[in-house]
Amino acid sequence: MARLILIEDDATNARVAQCVLARMGGHDVMATEDGEEVLALCEAGEIDLVVMDVSLANTSVGGHSVDGIELTRLIRERCGDGPPFVLLVTAHAMRGDRGRLLAASGADGYIAKPIVDHQELVDRVASLLAPRAA
Repeated sequence: MARLILIEDDATNARVAQCVLARMGGHDVMATEDGEEVLALCEAGEIDLVVMDVSLANTSVGGHSVDGIELTRLIRERCGDGPPFVLLVTAHAMRGDRGRLLAASGADGYIAKPIVDHQELVDRVASLLAPRAA
């Protein structure tokens, strides 16, 4: 069972994704908006994968507001040799957004909102985790 953390500022989206990943994916999933908590858990090696909303309204690190792109960069900088995988989840789905957001953040994957195909989310997470399971 993989340990996932979901960073999402919409409570309904967070509940749905958390349930989908736990029930369909069989993962241990924690949801939060607390940037400091996310970094602490990642630095401690307690997270295998982060599901990261790009637009975050209530997340901060060190007293400064951060979005999912900046928080992903901080995870990459602070979490040593074995950082968790990061899957961006965003409503930014125009042509070119995927490549731009992945390049800017250093994330491992991208999925557009709204997520109507729950199996696609579960499969995307599984594909990112597969190299660690091998």
